Amino acid sequence: MVIGATGQIGRVAVGALARDGWEVTAVSRGGGRDGNWPDEVRVTAADRADDRALSAAVGDGCDVLVDMVAYGPEHARQLTGLAGRVGSAVVISSVSVYEDDKGRNFDTQAEPDGFPEYPVPIPEDQRTVRPGESSYSTRKAGLERELLALGDRLPTTLLRAGAIHGPYGRSPRELYFVKRNLDGRRRRVLAHGGGSRFHPASVHNIAELIRLAAARPGTRVLNAVDPEAPTVTEIAGAIDAVMGVEVENVLVDGPPPAPTVGDTPWSTPAPVVCDMSAAERELGYRPVVTYAESLPETVAWIGARLAGRDWREAYPKMFETYGDLFDYAAEDAWPG
Repeated sequence: MVIGATGQIGRVAVGALARDGWEVTAVSRGGGRDGNWPDEVRVTAADRADDRALSAAVGDGCDVLVDMVAYGPEHARQLTGLAGRVGSAVVISSVSVYEDDKGRNFDTQAEPDGFPEYPVPIPEDQRTVRPGESSYSTRKAGLERELLALGDRLPTTLLRAGAIHGPYGRSPRELYFVKRNLDGRRRRVLAHGGGSRFHPASVHNIAELIRLAAARPGTRVLNAVDPEAPTVTEIAGAIDAVMGVEVENVLVDGPPPAPTVGDTPWSTPAPVVCDMSAAERELGYRPVVTYAESLPETVAWIGARLAGRDWREAYPKMFETYGDLFDYAAEDAWPG
């Protein structure tokens, strides 16, 4: 059973599991079906925030429950209540739960000297933020803690995903470069010398991890990222290649020179790069796609969403999170 089946990761994971021989029930609020799923996939409508609806969807039980949309301790408690009817679980978490050895994390990054300096790469035993209700990161940490405490009652694989990318995303970081290219911008400013690295995670690689974890139940935490962590300059170049354009990079040492100039959704003053050796060791995991190989479908999806629409209408959550990503007047006025 896959909860959140019609979301960005769920669409691919359902197909991967079905093709691997599982009898899959795809659960979503609308009960929709993806056109790429095998006909054998069953669909059902249920809101995972509704305890009774979720319990009814699980029914007599399932061998594996895959949860794409669990965000906090209350969702862990939902799954705890289903433990007697579920053989094992695979749950999506986030690399945002990590904090560095000075207690800095994604929630402190706006503070002076607040961006975390993680080891490169980050292993799964790196310390994490204290569970709480104050942020996405602390709620994910609470989710993790409660599920891991279940142990054999509900063996759960937690997948700490990086910067997720692929079609159907509500906040695709690739939009930053795709829209600029569509708008004919042939010059771009990149802070931190264009060298920032924020590890991406393809929906296809995450789905492969889900497929493997479903067949190997256990209580564990694993990173879920792509085989490489390209720099911002490399990401921009890969998107340019897909779109067939050439763009001049203006590299600025240090932070963005102005509030809306040079600050991409991947721009960080220190690298966020994760170690995948545990997944390789425990699941026999091998990535199924590289970042560059996955880009054409993402670029096409973003282009189709933007066609004839203001980007803020097409991606309202992106605007809410990042603000004005396309302040071309400020870029043109910047003296660099």
